[in-house]
Amino acid sequence: MKKIIDLITGELAEAFVSAGYDKEYAKVTLSNRPDLCEYQCNGAMAGAKAYRKAPIMIAEDVVKALSGSQCLEEVNAVKPGFINMKLKKEYVADYLNQMGRDEKLGLETARLPKTVIVDYGGANVAKPLHVGHLRSAIIGEGIKRLAKKMGHRVLGDVHLGDWGYQMGLIITELKERKPELPYFCEDFNGEYPKEAPFTIGELEEIYPTASSRAKEDEEYRREALEATRLLQNGHAGYRAVWKHIMHVSVADLEKNYESLNVHFDLWKGESDAQVYIPEMIERLEREGYAHMDDGALVIDVQEESDTKEIPPCMIRKSDGASLYGTTDLATLIQREQDYDPDQIIYLADKRQDLHFLQVFRAARKTGIVPEKTDLQFLGFGTMNGKDGKPFKTREGGVMRLENLIADIVDEMRKKIAENRTVAAEEAEETARIVGMSAIKYGDLSNQAFKDYVFDVDRFTSFEGNTGPYILYTIVRIKSILSKYQAEGKSLENLEVEPAHDGNEKALMLEVLKYNDVIEAAFEELALHKICAYIYDLANAFNRFYHETKILAEEDVRKQKGYIALLSLTKRVLESCIDILGFEAPERM
Repeated sequence: MKKIIDLITGELAEAFVSAGYDKEYAKVTLSNRPDLCEYQCNGAMAGAKAYRKAPIMIAEDVVKALSGSQCLEEVNAVKPGFINMKLKKEYVADYLNQMGRDEKLGLETARLPKTVIVDYGGANVAKPLHVGHLRSAIIGEGIKRLAKKMGHRVLGDVHLGDWGYQMGLIITELKERKPELPYFCEDFNGEYPKEAPFTIGELEEIYPTASSRAKEDEEYRREALEATRLLQNGHAGYRAVWKHIMHVSVADLEKNYESLNVHFDLWKGESDAQVYIPEMIERLEREGYAHMDDGALVIDVQEESDTKEIPPCMIRKSDGASLYGTTDLATLIQREQDYDPDQIIYLADKRQDLHFLQVFRAARKTGIVPEKTDLQFLGFGTMNGKDGKPFKTREGGVMRLENLIADIVDEMRKKIAENRTVAAEEAEETARIVGMSAIKYGDLSNQAFKDYVFDVDRFTSFEGNTGPYILYTIVRIKSILSKYQAEGKSLENLEVEPAHDGNEKALMLEVLKYNDVIEAAFEELALHKICAYIYDLANAFNRFYHETKILAEEDVRKQKGYIALLSLTKRVLESCIDILGFEAPERM
């Protein structure tokens, strides 16, 4: 289905041409004064200079040409040259009924689907997920779901930090604690054990211990660096330990991401790119893209149009070690070969903006990615506490993500118990579902690149611009529909009726914005636009609900129209929260 704003624009374009003006001036926008009109066009003022005519005269000419409009009920020319419009109630109802009959709710999906890779998550193995991983996980998941909703082929890749110095630290510490293990015996020729010599809990203790010690003990640090080198060069025992680390860590990460309703299609890591690095570096040197600079191998990425200095992209340190840039370029080679993507979207802290600029330019310059592949970096801000500083535990440490989730769910459990509207056996699952909405909506309702304050009290409130408020609205609609069915009435084949009053029409006008909002959110990778939309939609519904006798309505046809509108409103809300990565319970 065409977006409603495009349909209005089409009529207005014909009117401009009919009145003797260029159709390019027929740009329609939502009204910024909904008390006066629903849509508006300011094209008459834009055309005044070209036609040497007062804007109000142009506007009046266009309004006359709109006298037989199919979609507009009221059109006015207002000084100095605004064209104010209101839609016909019948036209709105017909549009909503077309939405209701469409599985996609009228959303126009891609005619030529792209292959899109979303690189998000970025967890490091052997380390627990903490609150710093939250934004990448839920924003990335939302972008992936949004791209799928728009009809694209989408792959979400966690891109694990599973290679490098941290592995050497773990191996060194494990060797010191358990030197008798076969992984550290150079003469061992048998099969290495299938069971890991550590649990996830032990592994999560080993790494910080080793990391702290390496900062104070130079000999220990050198051992860890050597262990890293041996691992990366194929040491059999160390590779076996690494596989154990991967198996134990990934199983734990999958469990934690599952609790966030975050799911990856690919569990690739930095290690998967290693095989591409030697040949890549050899080619870049041979073809003159890479050169030595103060002992390091670099690719110049400065461009003439730059107003500030952009440092070269370093791909090999003076000691021969690879860097993140090396791995990211090699990963692009792997992705081009395996998936031939049209677009790759990276989610990471906005402070990594320069890194991705260097990598993208290097990839373009060297032909690692073709021109058709769109590389996009979506940098996000910091999640802060009420003190404006990065979110911490009460003790001042970095909070584990599972503990944050547990705290939010516990808060929701208390509130649900106070309401006493949910049976005890349902309360736990309901608390989890509503708690997840509080976390995700609290984050996603902010523009991604902005820092924001994670306020538990505000985010878990059932009032205001919060996830629980959105879910409470959906549950309220579910309750009405259930009561309607309990009276022996069917939800099938119902039609939305032309609005009977202002509150009903206001709700309709919000519902019909759905496809416009989803399309705009995808084009801008802006999930906060979806949050703003469903908040407005929930408010419009609640105003309608409080002013309308729905189940008590005696006019059968009128009641059926109300129920059809509510069913459609619920579908739109549920489609939106599915993109955002949460769901609604049956009761709250």
